Amino acid sequence: MARYGSGKVYLVGGGIGALAAAAFLVRDAGVPGREITILEQLPVVGGSMDGSKAPTAEGGYVTRGGRMFEEEHYVCLWNLLESIPTLDDPVISVRQEFLAFNIEHPTRSRSRIIRGDRSIADAADLGFDTRSRADLMRLLALPERLIGSRRIDEFFQPGFFETNFWCMWRTTFAFQTWHSAIELRRYFLAFVQEFDRIHTLSGVRRSKYNQYDSVILPIHRWLEGKGVRTEFGTTVTDVRFADAACRRVAALEVTRGGETALIEVDPADRVFLTLGSMTADTAYGDRDTVPELIRDKRDGSWRLWERLAAKAPDFGRPQAFSSSVDESKWESFTLTLHGPALLDRITAYTGNVPGSGALVTWKDSSWLLSIVVPAQPHFRDQDPDTYTLWGYSLFGDRPGDYVGKAMDDCTGAEVLDELLGHLGFDDIADEVRRTTRITTVQMPYIDSQFMPRAVRDRPYVIPKGAQNYAFLGQFTEVPEGVVFTVEYSVRTAMIAVYHHYGITRPIPPMYHGLTDPKVAFTALRTALG
Repeated sequence: MARYGSGKVYLVGGGIGALAAAAFLVRDAGVPGREITILEQLPVVGGSMDGSKAPTAEGGYVTRGGRMFEEEHYVCLWNLLESIPTLDDPVISVRQEFLAFNIEHPTRSRSRIIRGDRSIADAADLGFDTRSRADLMRLLALPERLIGSRRIDEFFQPGFFETNFWCMWRTTFAFQTWHSAIELRRYFLAFVQEFDRIHTLSGVRRSKYNQYDSVILPIHRWLEGKGVRTEFGTTVTDVRFADAACRRVAALEVTRGGETALIEVDPADRVFLTLGSMTADTAYGDRDTVPELIRDKRDGSWRLWERLAAKAPDFGRPQAFSSSVDESKWESFTLTLHGPALLDRITAYTGNVPGSGALVTWKDSSWLLSIVVPAQPHFRDQDPDTYTLWGYSLFGDRPGDYVGKAMDDCTGAEVLDELLGHLGFDDIADEVRRTTRITTVQMPYIDSQFMPRAVRDRPYVIPKGAQNYAFLGQFTEVPEGVVFTVEYSVRTAMIAVYHHYGITRPIPPMYHGLTDPKVAFTALRTALG
């Protein structure tokens, strides 16, 4: 039933949280699309869920990363995508497309871990000893208030970090040992059903194309059809409140084309603000260049949150997440291959046909290098006889095993040489170099949401007493939720819209695998050996 009365809605930021909020406003709150405006500083929506032509002179394609989807946990996302038609057939929803694609392209890795001697490890052997099992159970049993801001490496002995389990878990979700133990515990509880399939990643669900083409673009096209407007090139620089307690937004300060402007916000209007950004200050490199590591917050996302946080004590502490670039960064790369030689050889070597293997990790590599070979084509406009591959490394500041340089200091050609060295495909190496375009991507805040934090470092989606605004995205607090997932951002959007428009339809409950006796038994059997 429509709940809309009157007033405009302003969505600050055009990531998946804002797009989901716009969809829920139209679908569930009955807000006319013409009353909804998305304010986005970039020339494209989607935030961290991207996929496009590379913005470098060399060209090719690029995705900065790949968000994992999963059947049990992603209930709010699936709820949203059930309502969004695909671009190719308006009677088929994006959710239905996901289901059909994953039946056709099931994930089941045959080579999750590769050893330093290039042999395929038995990844089903998780490598737990008695102490590792005890430490794992202890972390699961502790409440968050007792864990506090402690790091992961404060809960485990060094042997745990040498196990196949930790190698697979950390590279699947991009954890570092210095990250928040609370966030790791939440991941264990949210994805406990993955314990006995982490070595095959058979619980992973993939989109037909990259996530921009398969998820973001259909949502945005649907919203445009409903009359929702997006103002690109618009940066919200500050928020003015009508009261000293900052409980009602009165205006938004914006810049467009170098000019400043003020958007007046009436009491009946609503404002939904995305805080921070994992992909702020992304920099790109190519075959001959090294992507810059930007440290001075040129992107407006963090500066806006910093200004907000200075206004009220319950608006969070952005510096807890954005002040340690060396602990939150990593670099990824996309290869655009004009010829099938490399993918054919990887398929023969790993046993993973494109789209079936998810991550392959070289456990002993100094960079902790991983790659994903998606089903082809991975881009809607991808030419025949063109193929793509994505990879990333968690230790970009360590010298490579074959190029002898830190990934952070490498050109794209050197990154490709490091990958070819680990693969050992010397007989086709020159052909691959000649027919491959390389795009490297440096992201200073990509793991920032995992940084150790105190309870109040993230504000709630609805601050107490907030009259006409809410916060969205990865840097808000959703109890028990796991950040660095699309589900988290979509859930914040649903919470915000349902609260402000009095929607009584229940929000899909979070999945708790340990309440399912079968899942709990299987997970505990795997963890306890």
